[in-house]
Amino acid sequence: MTQGIKGNEPDARIVYADIIDLPHWQSPTRPHMSLYDRSAQFASYKALSGYEEMVAEEARLTDKKVDLEEFELERLNQKLNLIADVIADGHHPELTFTVFVPDEKKAGGAYVEITDSVKRIDTALRKVVLMTTKGRGRINKTIDFDKITAIHGQLVDYLDDEIYD
Repeated sequence: MTQGIKGNEPDARIVYADIIDLPHWQSPTRPHMSLYDRSAQFASYKALSGYEEMVAEEARLTDKKVDLEEFELERLNQKLNLIADVIADGHHPELTFTVFVPDEKKAGGAYVEITDSVKRIDTALRKVVLMTTKGRGRINKTIDFDKITAIHGQLVDYLDDEIYD
């Protein structure tokens, strides 16, 4: 709102009297910008920046970790012992591990399958050490025993068949 002239301030109508009634200036080399184009300058402003990402994150589903039954834990233990015996003989079998990976942002996680050659079974740290030959050199990855929910591969699949016989 207009507050008017206060005290000793000069009157703007007097100070700018020489230019106040001049026509609006337009560049002789550039065309006049339309109202649509002028408004587009401010279109990038978002009052709710990050809102779409927040909604997408909230809508993303995660799995709950399933607690394994006692016989399933025993079967995994048998498979890990068999793998350790084969490694002791100098072989490095390629196996597929189903692993529960906790989500970093919300409760739950995802089940991921990792297929790789097993370098060793570290019983002290309760980890499976994998080695990969993909890319440059060999990179060791580790999987905690507690995150493994299944092990599959030519070496260990016969143990699962014994359950159904």
